Amino acid sequence: MSAEAPGAAVTVPGRARRLGRETALCLVLSALAVLFALLVVGSGDYPMGLGKVINVILGGGEGLEGTIVFQWRAPRAVAALAFGAALGVAGAVFQSLTRNPLGSPDIIGFSTGAYTGALLALTLVGGSFLATSLGALAGGLATALTVYFLAWRRGSHGFRLILVGIGVSAMLAALNQWLVLRAEIEVAMAAAVWGAGTLNGVGWPVLIPALIAIVPVLGLTLAGGRNLGMLELGDDTATALGVRVEPARLVLIVLAVLLTSAATAVAGPIAFVALVAPQLAKRLNRAAGMRLAPAACMGALLLVASDLVAQRVFAPVQLPVGVVTVSIGGIYLIWLLSREGRAAKRA
Repeated sequence: MSAEAPGAAVTVPGRARRLGRETALCLVLSALAVLFALLVVGSGDYPMGLGKVINVILGGGEGLEGTIVFQWRAPRAVAALAFGAALGVAGAVFQSLTRNPLGSPDIIGFSTGAYTGALLALTLVGGSFLATSLGALAGGLATALTVYFLAWRRGSHGFRLILVGIGVSAMLAALNQWLVLRAEIEVAMAAAVWGAGTLNGVGWPVLIPALIAIVPVLGLTLAGGRNLGMLELGDDTATALGVRVEPARLVLIVLAVLLTSAATAVAGPIAFVALVAPQLAKRLNRAAGMRLAPAACMGALLLVASDLVAQRVFAPVQLPVGVVTVSIGGIYLIWLLSREGRAAKRA
């Protein structure tokens, strides 16, 4: 039996090689993500070299430099790492459950639902962080449950989830546009900027509550990776292996939606990270099944690298990071659809 089959019984040497390759990949991706995060901290109107940033972090530097690093720029870099990891894991969960590389929160519509909830909070009860966060969380969960139950036909199968999710996403996108058009000009402008997906202006007061939500949920999702591997084998096989299929699937969906909504509440709907990161990690890992830890590391690397590009390419203008991720994700999506089309013709 293949050593790479998810949930399969493998030889000890085969398992050791697989875990060793996965651990090495996570270490490399994490190191690159930290390097890009340090470069992000060094970017801005007061540029700082990599050595200077490291020196300030280790306790050197003047008072002003410490304020710039720790109070002004570090929250943005930490947000990019944490939100990228959250989106990477959420995308891996949905792509694994749907058994389709297009199964990600932004394609299925959960990110759009979180945006709808946040817009309703902005337009109805004001723009406080608490209201926006709760609105994004409620919108994401409501959309996930709606898609899940609309796709239910003696079980929730991946292809139906994607099709129903795309339809629900289209309707929510129309609702979002209507809400923006009906809102006051100040609210509409804030919603438009936030809706592009941006890390500009992220500070500790809004980031710390998001981290408090993301870190434990991320840990629970990673711990549920074994059930995810079993579900990849198919419902019948997973049931035979002792997994309660639908409860396990629903729990994983809720956890993934929580990760997506927490990131969306602070940074807006950052597109395509959840779509691209799991697939890139899977190809680098050369594993048959979806692995959550590499997806998290790849997501963190993609988002922090995209944020560095957003800051530096058109400096001194700082683009929303969502503009960069959409550009990268659009190229990847075209390649993916072309590849799937060629595979369908060969079949």
